[in-house]
Amino acid sequence: MATTKSAGTSRLGRDSNPKYLGVKLFEGQTTKVGSIIVRQRGSKFIAGKNVRMGKDNTLYAVKEGKVSFSTKRKKLFDGSQRIAKIVNVE
Repeated sequence: MATTKSAGTSRLGRDSNPKYLGVKLFEGQTTKVGSIIVRQRGSKFIAGKNVRMGKDNTLYAVKEGKVSFSTKRKKLFDGSQRIAKIVNVE
């Protein structure tokens, strides 16, 4: 039998890699076709004019232009409302 405790592995030290989410291009900045504007989980920002949403809810530009953000009241299916942030490229 060992008289000292074994130097085993620590149960700490596990952490996931960063996902680098957030707004990548801000209002007034110019975009190219296909450039990522917002990376997000869920639809916190909604695609507006000349912007499309990818399968992981990433918003990207489909035309060259300047990025603009606006807000709009959006009615939900249960009759309630929320303020939606809309991303446009013009």
